Amino acid sequence: MEFQLLGPFEARHEGAPVPVADRRQERCLLSILLLEAGRVVATDRLADLLWDADAPASARRIIHTYIGRIRARLRPHGLHIDTRHGGYVLDPDGHTIDAGDFIALCGRARATADAVQRVRHYDQALALWHGPLLADVAEDALRKRLGSHLDELRMSALEQRAEAQLELGDHDKVVADLSPLAPVHPERERLVAAQMTGLRRSGRQAEALDLYRLTRRALVSRLGVEPAAGLQTLYERMLRGDPRLDRPPGPVYAVRVGEEWLPWSTSGHPALEFCNTYAGWRGEPSPGSEWLRSYSTLAVWAGHMDLAEDWVVSGLLKQAAQQPDHAAAVLQEAQAFRTQLYAVLTAPDDVRAFKAVAGVAEDAARTSAFVFGEDGLGRWRLSPSAGLRLPLLGVARSAAELLADPARFMIRVCPGERCGWVFPDESGRRRWCSLRTCGTEVSTV
Repeated sequence: MEFQLLGPFEARHEGAPVPVADRRQERCLLSILLLEAGRVVATDRLADLLWDADAPASARRIIHTYIGRIRARLRPHGLHIDTRHGGYVLDPDGHTIDAGDFIALCGRARATADAVQRVRHYDQALALWHGPLLADVAEDALRKRLGSHLDELRMSALEQRAEAQLELGDHDKVVADLSPLAPVHPERERLVAAQMTGLRRSGRQAEALDLYRLTRRALVSRLGVEPAAGLQTLYERMLRGDPRLDRPPGPVYAVRVGEEWLPWSTSGHPALEFCNTYAGWRGEPSPGSEWLRSYSTLAVWAGHMDLAEDWVVSGLLKQAAQQPDHAAAVLQEAQAFRTQLYAVLTAPDDVRAFKAVAGVAEDAARTSAFVFGEDGLGRWRLSPSAGLRLPLLGVARSAAELLADPARFMIRVCPGERCGWVFPDESGRRRWCSLRTCGTEVSTV
């Protein structure tokens, strides 16, 4: 079954609504067990929550009756509530509870170094909310007792998503998301700082400064405190016109092409350079490891590597703006392909990875045409009919050419602890990639 608690209560089985109980108090009881899924909830605590510390003498009998009715209605759908140690425990196995999914997604986001993935996880988590917790079955007092930790986690998720969006340059989205929240939550200074930064980068510095002053007045009047040092410093930097506030800092070892940051060229070969759009192969990924944070970066990178002409890249960027979900899916496919290609290049015996790369290379072959170039030479070009997959197919074709060349066996891996970039070395004398900051040992594959 699927249970919605983050908003009006709802229970579904295979997409169809399930009438759990006629009484609001019964639905509230089930909701409490769902929030505590897998843990025993004492009968006394259930009584305390259901009657707000004013339980009748017959509370235990009433709860027992409620549990019996809920069991009868939900047992056919595989939901089990067991009596154990003076209370009840709901077995969550095989069922979906949105509150639990929300907590899990937030944990996954916090553990993700890449800002794109972090935003994606937070988007999925926050989309689970459809209103206040148990909007139609709990009063405000009970909601506060049951869900204060969820409300805190929700606000924290909003703050951290905004900070990741700012890291990616999505300041307009930050402003849109936080505009209704920042003025009414002056105590959430991280949220206020993110909104001020988003406003500044959107050319609305006056509004950012006004937000700070509004926040300060609220903190002083309600709590008797001044804004923390971080928020004060941000305000002062805006007053000084600090240009470093205008855009997120560029990643280390990067070059700016148009509106995108791309990694420095380390090998010259498109297939190798594609692997080197990720710099965390050998160790724990760190912020800045991932260059392909958006489809637009992938498209601009393809043009930079001469895998697509400028007019094609312009068309891809427009198409991506019109079809963001499709573009996101292609980006995810490209990142997965990059992992398989890296495996092939660093472990030549990995047949499974080779087949995965070969499958995309065959797609590229079916979409290619042999054309006459301005220099009088023929060359293979991908047809624009490839659509948003064109950058990926261009890499795949380049990878196929490399894998058919004995020179592939001269590819080396930078031994740097946080690098792992690949580069060709026919001389056998290079000890690390062209950054020359990563290490002194060599690995030949």
